[in-house]
Amino acid sequence: MQIRISWPAGQLTATLDETPTSKALADALPISASANTWGEEVYFDTGLSVALEHDARQVVEPGTVAFWTEGDSLALPYGPTPISREGESRLASPCNVLGSFDGDPRLLSTLRDGDPVRVELV
Repeated sequence: MQIRISWPAGQLTATLDETPTSKALADALPISASANTWGEEVYFDTGLSVALEHDARQVVEPGTVAFWTEGDSLALPYGPTPISREGESRLASPCNVLGSFDGDPRLLSTLRDGDPVRVELV
């Protein structure tokens, strides 16, 4: 399954794996939200509340599409966060991994706090 995440300065598509969280997200789309940034991560509320999956991870590759269950948010790291060690992408806490971006995740650096974000199926 593919989703598109768009904001005023750009857009990216991502391919999601078949997981309980990605299915719940797909059923809730489209979603519009206000972006937050944390180091080189963008996150925003989805209005969804899902359980932490058994393979949730805190350290992920840049460009991973993750779901932060504690904040009901998509978490989109494209580089180090304030708690990263040695350049890794470390999320605030373990997150459900949904998939990854198809293009260069560094495009997310053009997203600013408060920017409108839209997530939809492709």
